[in-house]
Amino acid sequence: MDRQTAGLGQDPDANGFFGRYGGMFLPPQLEEPFAEIIEAYHRIANDATFINELRMIRKTFQGRPTPVYHARNLSLKNGGAQIYLKREDLNHTGAHKLNHCMGEGLLAKFMGKKKLIAETGAGQHGVALATAAAYFGLDCEIHMGEVDIAKQQPNVLRMRLLGAKVVPVTFGLRTLKEAVDSAFEAYLADPKNAIYCIGSVVGPHPFPLMVRDFQKVVGIEAREQFLEMTGNLPDAICACVGGGSNAMGLFSGFLNDPTVGIYGVEPLGRGPGVGDNAATMSYGREGVIHGFRCYLLQNEDGSPAPVYSCASGLDYPGVGPEHCYLKDAGRVSYVSCTDGECRDAFFQLCRLEGIIPALESAHAVAFALKKAREVGRGTILVNLSGRGDKDMDYVIENWGIGEA
Repeated sequence: MDRQTAGLGQDPDANGFFGRYGGMFLPPQLEEPFAEIIEAYHRIANDATFINELRMIRKTFQGRPTPVYHARNLSLKNGGAQIYLKREDLNHTGAHKLNHCMGEGLLAKFMGKKKLIAETGAGQHGVALATAAAYFGLDCEIHMGEVDIAKQQPNVLRMRLLGAKVVPVTFGLRTLKEAVDSAFEAYLADPKNAIYCIGSVVGPHPFPLMVRDFQKVVGIEAREQFLEMTGNLPDAICACVGGGSNAMGLFSGFLNDPTVGIYGVEPLGRGPGVGDNAATMSYGREGVIHGFRCYLLQNEDGSPAPVYSCASGLDYPGVGPEHCYLKDAGRVSYVSCTDGECRDAFFQLCRLEGIIPALESAHAVAFALKKAREVGRGTILVNLSGRGDKDMDYVIENWGIGEA
């Protein structure tokens, strides 16, 4: 894999902390399995055979590099700043998730594991991991909240077609946070034969580091492509942030370019009320969830607060620890957009560019449209992290087909 410096030149320390955030808050029975994962990852991360195999997979199976596309019609409609899209929706399986899932599958093969276990919200991570499991000949078990299963039926069917067992999660809010809880419990039952493949830059060390490293390919490609297309770096880049994997992938390519403004876009949902959004950076405070410390939307007793977003992949009460570090360092600005703004951006991209985006990605597009209208000039690069096939039923049921 490509190992550029990231996090303002900082990897986490030996205990997995980016400043105050991250770490490993584990039950005793998982300390040894996670130590095994750390040791294995650091070995393969510098192993030429592993790196070359992963590069070949990306080229011949995933279809990388994905292009950067100039959304000229969208730009003209929204004030004149030129909007560009990094087309991760064209990555095999339809989103950025396969970038780290193929890496995690290759790591599992290297470690002699027989089964991949994971959570999923929007289903894109589940589909990508089921794809990786099929490719490497491994069993696969995906935990998914009942609410998200109902919203994301196309992806549920894809997972099952690919051979994965989909486990409905029926407790709590029955969304992404509970799916993570359920997947962790399943991994606890058999850490010897299984590996838990976390779907974002969250969780105990080494997953925030490992997933970021596998996703760096997005930022490395985008920076080179944008320079080749325009002769300059973008004035601003943006990506949606739930856990934050697609954002860290893009941001990593530009963190050390001081002229590039970097924006993480969180879901404001229905508004600022508790339970109406998943805007962790705006309304959260430090806490611990799923084995790591981060900004966290939480109740008065410190337990995770209920969250909501129209985008199933963003309704998580925590956020990646490196994002927290970058917020405190002032390098990345974290903003938010509502369901309504997401809806409008979704339909604009459909009608003006012939691209149906994932609702997660439409949050980043919404911010880019707002930014373009504000500045009126310059360039904005959006990570279009996924395509919207999975969201069609939800969109039509709730918003219709938009204005003709």
